[in-house]
Amino acid sequence: MKERCAGHNLQRRRRNAASALLLLALAAALAVWLAWGNTALTVNRITVRSARIPAGFDGFRIAQVSDLHDAEFGENNEKLLALLAECEPDIIVITGDLIDANRTDIDQSLDFAEGAAEIAPMYYVTGNHEGAIMEYWILREGLTAAGINVLTDRACRLSRGGDTLLLAGLDDPNFATSEDIAEGFPAMIEKKLAHITEGYDGYTVLLAHRPEYIGSYAAGGADLVLSGHAHGGQIRLPFIGGLAAPGQGLFPKYDAGLYTVGGTDMIVSRGLGNSIFPLRINNRPEIVLITLERE
Repeated sequence: MKERCAGHNLQRRRRNAASALLLLALAAALAVWLAWGNTALTVNRITVRSARIPAGFDGFRIAQVSDLHDAEFGENNEKLLALLAECEPDIIVITGDLIDANRTDIDQSLDFAEGAAEIAPMYYVTGNHEGAIMEYWILREGLTAAGINVLTDRACRLSRGGDTLLLAGLDDPNFATSEDIAEGFPAMIEKKLAHITEGYDGYTVLLAHRPEYIGSYAAGGADLVLSGHAHGGQIRLPFIGGLAAPGQGLFPKYDAGLYTVGGTDMIVSRGLGNSIFPLRINNRPEIVLITLERE
């Protein structure tokens, strides 16, 4: 009898040990998958088609970098810069939150921006994190000194093949004045866009950090909007999409990819870094490579 009980106890200990090893293996695999999912860069290739795209810009390639949040992919962001170079873009745009207000490293951000500017002409708009730090002016001066176009509620005309395209940029609402806040952000955005695009009726690409204002961007006449801010919903659920995004709450409507509202297309980047919540789940960091195609 004692021998039988001892045998049962031994078997139970072996089962418990096997279960513990299995749990450890699963936990290790989960940790590896999470680490990979937060560092394994990818390129999301999107083609935007429109009859309004000028013939000279047919095939024009825009690499979009968004929400880096002072993250680093390889030493001095060498992996991110190498992937950008592989994209062979005509221009590179940064759609906000290059820095993180909670752990700001302006030198690191400028090092990346300077490296990217050697690949292609660069254009930049602010995000909410730039609007939350006192040192933003240092970042802006550094970007300008590096030859990067800071689009502060203004636009510039790009030329290619004898045609022009308007590239406009909006400062994040965190930079709004008390007068702007009084009239409300949607009205503020529409008024700013009307001023920026005044006298131009051609194809307009707008850089604007927050996708939740797509109605105002469309009302302001933008043909294509490039946004970020949503971080892909941070946690992405199969067949559902993002779990939560700032400004949109749970199950955000505009979390990643291409959307069309009226005659306006909008691309929302899942971004690259993290901020308050330190992990992306099922949501790899991405560069978005947009190709314009004339219909």
